[in-house]
Amino acid sequence: MSLNSTAKQSLEDALFVKGLRSTKQREIIYEAVLNSEDHPSADLIYSRVKEDMPGISLATVYNCLETLTDCGLIRQVNFERQPSRFCLATAQSAHHAHAHCKNTGKVFDVVLPAQFFDELNKYLPADFQLEKVDLCLSGKQSLSQKN
Repeated sequence: MSLNSTAKQSLEDALFVKGLRSTKQREIIYEAVLNSEDHPSADLIYSRVKEDMPGISLATVYNCLETLTDCGLIRQVNFERQPSRFCLATAQSAHHAHAHCKNTGKVFDVVLPAQFFDELNKYLPADFQLEKVDLCLSGKQSLSQKN
């Protein structure tokens, strides 16, 4: 595994702003999230990166995920009593929510149109500046449906 030059530069820039530097561990964990569409948990990320970096510990994975979240590169997604999941936090992915299927355990993105935020703003105080929306939906997808 290795990050492409654009992703590597994004990682280095985001870490630099926080006074941090890029490490092989941060790179491989960022790449694991970058290359996944299944919103992996820390344990799943650990099992994926362990193949390329056998000496990495689960604690290091957790620490790197926390750093990458603090730097705004990834988002932590939480559902009741479930392990945290992770996804990219890019400008393109900023306007999406997450849905969790109780039948399958899958987490998938739900694109939120600009009209959603316009409508939401109508219910907020006039002087309130909306900066971030974390919307997590929980339900059951029909077993006959495939995602």
